[in-house]
Amino acid sequence: MPDATPPVSESSTSVKEVADLLADAAASGKPCPPVRGLISAGDVNTAYAVQRLNNARRLAEGHRLVGRKIGLTSEAVQRQLGVDQPDFGALLSDMVVPQDGQVPFGRLLQPKVEAEVALVLSTDLPDADCTIDDVITATEYAVPALEIVDSRIADWDITFVDTVADNASSGLYVLGEQRVRLDEVDLATVSMSMSKNGDVASEGTGAACLGSPLNAALWLARTLAELGDPLKAGDVVLTGALGPMAVAAPGDVFAASISQLGDVSVRFAPEPASEGGSGE
Repeated sequence: MPDATPPVSESSTSVKEVADLLADAAASGKPCPPVRGLISAGDVNTAYAVQRLNNARRLAEGHRLVGRKIGLTSEAVQRQLGVDQPDFGALLSDMVVPQDGQVPFGRLLQPKVEAEVALVLSTDLPDADCTIDDVITATEYAVPALEIVDSRIADWDITFVDTVADNASSGLYVLGEQRVRLDEVDLATVSMSMSKNGDVASEGTGAACLGSPLNAALWLARTLAELGDPLKAGDVVLTGALGPMAVAAPGDVFAASISQLGDVSVRFAPEPASEGGSGE
């Protein structure tokens, strides 16, 4: 999470420069170089300021904040990026894909898919010292989810500050239709299997997500409350991957099954046929 020093202003020149690079990459469909050269190593506050600025720009365009995502819940990925904690990003209203819906061709730059547990809240979580029991009480239901992560940074060449600045590498997400109350499921023991075009592409368990998706949700609730921007009733919380992500290409179909929760799937539109073909 951001450290205890005063937050960096979104109006600073360095924040605007990095935010513009990432926004331009998203708009053009052409990934940009890593931004870590413009952010001091370990300067998480500046990276989150970049994230806030670009999300504020999208909110000003008419999108709505509908929840949050938690990233880097895998200890292996944390070690790879040299950190000992997750990160978070915003979920906006234009990121939702219907269950078994289709992602339009060219909608994302470098998509990858991971399966996870999503929580939908019925009450706010305003306290920085909230507990697991508070998270459970505040959760209306859990659903299986697919997060389609994306990076505006070329070749996914990212460090911690790169992905934080890039809204935690957010892309799109899909929620399953089966809603399960938390008193009906043990999220730490769920098992997940995700297929790509019918072949198993990823497997994992709830324990792979910080020991339990509830631990991830608790970290997020406390972090956002400390920042004065707490989770609210109605928010969707993507709690983090239960297994490895898989690269997505045009025409791919992904389906995940999470025990005790149900199924969720998504399709990627095929690449349009080139013009001027023979027509045969």
